[in-house]
Amino acid sequence: MTVSVIKSQDLPSTINLEGHSESLTCAEYFAGIGLVRLGLEKVGWNVVFANDWAKDKFEMYSAHFENAGSHYRVQDIFSICHSEIPNTVLATASFPCTDLSLAGNLKGMSGQYSSAFWGFTQILERQVHKPPLVMLENVPGWLTSNGGQDFRLTIQTLNRLGYACDVYAIDAAHFVPQSRPRIFVIGVHTNQDYQTRSVFEKRSISLKTQALEKAIAENHDLQWIFFEVPPLPERVKTTVKDIIENLSDEDDRWWVEDNVQRHLNMMSPINLDYLKALQDLPHFSYCTMYRRGRAGQQRAELRKDGIAGCLRTASGGSSRQMVVRVGKGSIRMRLMTPREYARLQGVSDDYPIPLQVNQALTGFGDAVCVPVISWIAKNILESLVKWVQQNPVTHHS
Repeated sequence: MTVSVIKSQDLPSTINLEGHSESLTCAEYFAGIGLVRLGLEKVGWNVVFANDWAKDKFEMYSAHFENAGSHYRVQDIFSICHSEIPNTVLATASFPCTDLSLAGNLKGMSGQYSSAFWGFTQILERQVHKPPLVMLENVPGWLTSNGGQDFRLTIQTLNRLGYACDVYAIDAAHFVPQSRPRIFVIGVHTNQDYQTRSVFEKRSISLKTQALEKAIAENHDLQWIFFEVPPLPERVKTTVKDIIENLSDEDDRWWVEDNVQRHLNMMSPINLDYLKALQDLPHFSYCTMYRRGRAGQQRAELRKDGIAGCLRTASGGSSRQMVVRVGKGSIRMRLMTPREYARLQGVSDDYPIPLQVNQALTGFGDAVCVPVISWIAKNILESLVKWVQQNPVTHHS
């Protein structure tokens, strides 16, 4: 069965689902610094419960959201009592990617960090009124970890809890000048059986990858429910230059000449030629740079397409992203600032930046891209709210 597109203007401003409050409410697990909340709030959702175990992330969250103390629990997810969580329409879980990421240790869903997902499903299982919708988010490595078994296991678990699933691959580069591909699973609590594989096959290539298509093909026996959604907007036309913080030439965050030259010596001839061609232009150009190990040597690699590489946390051995400014006869380099990290995640400048740099970099680098969440809420979640309203779960005696 093909599910037709429901236009946002046809949606009610409130909903009335059994056991749930009459508004677009959300419980945000692994909430971090609240960027899922930022994205949802922009299109009318209300986060009424949040949880994360990291106190430093709660400090950033509470510095921006005045009501944090009333609904944000700083504790291990396995220790949360389900009866203390308000009924919501949506539950989100951006569970830890460490054990699924290529930058991590690839221990999968049984690893020390990513296994926190089972704390989320434990709560769902115990809730009398399960959220009609759930949204999971993680890195592309989730699809292939342990030969694809980790992804299959997460979908099987949601199926067992009564959720049929849809899945999307979305790169933040459609919204901000940062390459940040992520996988989003949307679960719909239903006991209706829909065969909608053709909808997935016809879906815009902007919302799927070869790895995702392979994962769906290999797990065709699971409970899927694919909805028609519009393609992502064209990739953003802004560049790294548009998010750069305006630092004076005297700012001590710019590297001294010896450090700049050391990194130039790490570059390939192609990258050096690229910078030399820009150096004598009458304006500044900007690109980002990483240090990477190649064939036993450390290399400084430029990204020259106008967007930043995927932001990462400031811990765990990941290379911190750098900024190169070239033009007007000079080449300057420095580490990317926390404010620039925030802007690359679609966060406005009214979000406070903590004094501890690594705290800020980890908070933003470990989060979601705000406009991606807003797009999902507007183009997917709102339609599903109406669909759930029209297709309630039937209970058999």
